[in-house]
Amino acid sequence: MPPVSVQLETSVKTLNKGEKSYGQIVKSSVLIGGSSVLNVGFSIVPTKAMALLLGPSGYGLFGVYDSICNLTRTVAGMGINTSGVRQIAEAVGTGDSRRIACTVITLRRVAFYTGALGALFLLACSKPLSLLTFGDSRHVAAIALLALAAFFGDVSAGQGAVIQGMRRIADLARMNVLGALYGTVFSIVIVYLYYRHGIAEQGVVPALVCAAAMGILMSWWYARKIRVETVRITTSQVMAEASALLKLGFVFMASSLMVLGTNYLIRIFALRGISLEAAGFYQAAWAFSVLYVNFILQAMGTDFYPRLTAIAGDREECNRLVNEQAEVGLLAACPGVLATLAFAPLVIGLFYSAKFAPAVEILRWFCLGMMLRVASWPMGFILLARGAGKIFFWTELSTNLVSLGLTWFGIRYFALNGIGMAFFVTYVVYFVLIYAVVRRVCGFKWSGANRRLGLLFTPLIAVVFASWYFLPRWAAIALGLISAGLAGVYSLKTLCALLPLERFPGFVRKLIVFFRLTSPGGDAHH
Repeated sequence: MPPVSVQLETSVKTLNKGEKSYGQIVKSSVLIGGSSVLNVGFSIVPTKAMALLLGPSGYGLFGVYDSICNLTRTVAGMGINTSGVRQIAEAVGTGDSRRIACTVITLRRVAFYTGALGALFLLACSKPLSLLTFGDSRHVAAIALLALAAFFGDVSAGQGAVIQGMRRIADLARMNVLGALYGTVFSIVIVYLYYRHGIAEQGVVPALVCAAAMGILMSWWYARKIRVETVRITTSQVMAEASALLKLGFVFMASSLMVLGTNYLIRIFALRGISLEAAGFYQAAWAFSVLYVNFILQAMGTDFYPRLTAIAGDREECNRLVNEQAEVGLLAACPGVLATLAFAPLVIGLFYSAKFAPAVEILRWFCLGMMLRVASWPMGFILLARGAGKIFFWTELSTNLVSLGLTWFGIRYFALNGIGMAFFVTYVVYFVLIYAVVRRVCGFKWSGANRRLGLLFTPLIAVVFASWYFLPRWAAIALGLISAGLAGVYSLKTLCALLPLERFPGFVRKLIVFFRLTSPGGDAHH
């Protein structure tokens, strides 16, 4: 393990002014994306097991429990996993080893105590939550047991924030992969043991607790590798550092709470307005819709956010970096979105079972929203990086209120499919809103390259989506497959013009050379 000075030198290494960041974006996307792909692979088996053993209603129960756990974690965590990344990234940027040590130690302590408070809160409120969610008290014991998962999750998030803030991206990727692997293995065993006794649904919460336990073990293993200076920290210093963490963290917590609270209420809308099975269809469509784009979004939060924070005061550099991140995100997301639109029935049957067929239409609407999510998230990070907490809060509040209103309206008039429609329209509203806000805050505007991508990809996705309703099924699938292939070739060719061939992973380099998108020794145009 290198000494602190070497760690800091590596961590604070940023781009020179005007230097293109495409290589760093692709590198971090591959690292985090690779771990996400492996996580997807690990999730297929337990997802399929849950779907087959529990059916749509049991899978809906899984989604509701998970939503309750995440809500508790968000309230108890006070947003320190996000504000902690920012605080550590700023401390690392100063090169002051004492300040870094103070921030890291405080973050770890605060994560432990807030996690413990969250667990106690869930224990105390298990009965009211059962009544609110399910309308009865049959789920009190299961919700109380979730307190362990909430505690493990909060402590793990605090450790992950330390790793992320120090920009140890490879360790973060390994932590995610191994946590998912071990969590998967033990979760399958737990669900199967309950299934053998004819009470498979009762294995859902123990499986969630086990997955959280694996997460905390892996986060501890990699966080312990980070060596900071041994310093004596007074109570006043801890309080000052904790106050800074919690002050900014409260805004992040409020924002996350709105998002998770919205998701929780949507599940209740589906459960009470339609059925528990409908909540299962929603959970299935949602879980799959985030699989592909998650590697892009996680890379934004993991590497892009700390880098953006370091240059947030420079408007020109900040806007350039956001445009470059959005460009790579759009190029990476479009082919996958087109393929999912074409093969939605197939993937739902593969990941779940034929009983989940009603989730297909929701998934297709989710895909449209996810494309807008990839385009809009880099702009949202501008507010986080600049510490514009109040503006960020009101933007998020407005969006989530719109989401709830649209979902209520959608379920009332379009039943299950209305949930998917509401998600798409919500992100149309969010995209327009966040663009207007960041334009006012820092003069941001889309680059010419991103405008061209929008004009190319938007009609292509719209045609593939609409073909489902106007063409025979085989023709719609063929059109989607061809469109995804063409978009994939175009995306790779465009990326080849942005950075040297050697910056791509080995298997991608082989594909690029095989399809003659560039020569083996080709250089980037920029």
